[in-house]
Amino acid sequence: MGILQWFVDLGATVLLPILIFIFALVLGTKPGKALRAGIIVGIGFVGINLVIGLLVDSLGPAAQSMVDNFGFNLNTIDVGWPAAAAIAYGTSLGSLAIPIGVGVNVLLLTFGLTKTLNVDIWNFWHVALTGSLVYALTADFWLGILTIIVHLLLLYLMGDILAKYIEKFYGFQNITFPHGTSAPSAFVAMPMNWVFDRIPGFNKLEANPENIQKKLGVLGDSTIIGVMIGILIGILAGYNVQGILQLSIQTGAVMVLLPRMVALLMEGLIPVSEAAGAFVKKRFPGRDLYIGMDSALAIGHPAVLSSALLLIPITIFLAVLLPGNSVLPFADLASIPFLICLMVPIFRGNIIRTVIGGSIYIGVGLYIASWVAPLFTQSAIASNFEMGTNTSISSLIDGAVWTTFIFVWLSKIFSWYGMSALGLLVLFGLIYQNKIKPNRHKANPEKSGNPAAAPIEHE
Repeated sequence: MGILQWFVDLGATVLLPILIFIFALVLGTKPGKALRAGIIVGIGFVGINLVIGLLVDSLGPAAQSMVDNFGFNLNTIDVGWPAAAAIAYGTSLGSLAIPIGVGVNVLLLTFGLTKTLNVDIWNFWHVALTGSLVYALTADFWLGILTIIVHLLLLYLMGDILAKYIEKFYGFQNITFPHGTSAPSAFVAMPMNWVFDRIPGFNKLEANPENIQKKLGVLGDSTIIGVMIGILIGILAGYNVQGILQLSIQTGAVMVLLPRMVALLMEGLIPVSEAAGAFVKKRFPGRDLYIGMDSALAIGHPAVLSSALLLIPITIFLAVLLPGNSVLPFADLASIPFLICLMVPIFRGNIIRTVIGGSIYIGVGLYIASWVAPLFTQSAIASNFEMGTNTSISSLIDGAVWTTFIFVWLSKIFSWYGMSALGLLVLFGLIYQNKIKPNRHKANPEKSGNPAAAPIEHE
């Protein structure tokens, strides 16, 4: 366990290149090409983290100033995902999430119950958190372990389902995001989008970045939009002219730099993705293999960033206006792109739909984060997390995600029976998605047309 923990402590920027290098060699990639792919992926992640750091460093103080400027006072502080990850891995149960996650993935792949090979090992902290919360609630260690396993099964099922949406919208072939924060939001966006499609007038609004730029010219350019949103946030934060202008250039820089860092990372992943496709096609005809990655690859899209920047002030005002909410959004405001990046493909890049859908999703999420705050705080104390002067803490990531509510609520009301039933349901979903559904499609082939060009239907 100590060796594994040392390996994980290397961080994603070192751990991921090593895993990509090993994975590429297993797939038959030449050593030199595999080495370069791994290094480029690592460099890409360094670049992404630098740009996200710029986003956090610029928007964090602005968000705090906005809160102070309007005199908002809520008693539960959003400590952010880095703190949530530290809390998740800091408990005795959470530290087991990585070996369990790898083991579950290997078993599912062996029996053909998932197409997702998850190399994003560090982000197993999402399942470690839900397991730790259930453990804090029930004091039942093994129920916490079962929660981790069921959560993993659910994320692999989500990864399998979402791969086609990710490829269609983002153009990432053989890549999916079994990410504990991002994946669940897509399944909320699906019914929302069904409703939006049936609202007269609203269903005709085309508000993706391409159409906006076409209609507004230079003012519709994603960089200019980023600058204008930065100006708006600076004004709401009460900044002076100098501060507003600095923030606007910083948000504009994020809009330009983040997609380029993602493109660099994809340069390293493309040869590995192609090798994975060829490997599976040769040895397992009829099966696909998706590389499970961090959804950081998706947040650089202009529709994601534009929507997320607009949602920052909306989230702060929702926190104050919603009766019964106790969470003050703060540290995770700059992480809102992770909350919505897989809603965007479902909404076909429509910024208006994403902002409205994201507002509803985050609004409900604030209630979840408030509800789970006592358990979150208890888990933080158990992991020796430094609370400072705070007596109640929570997080938008993953405190405001519906899967957190489901796992904790089921454990609270139905204990082992509820979690076991959910596990069986998800397992059946994996069997249907990877065994029954492919066989059914083979038995009922399309009569005509190119299946690749057919529109994607919602699951």
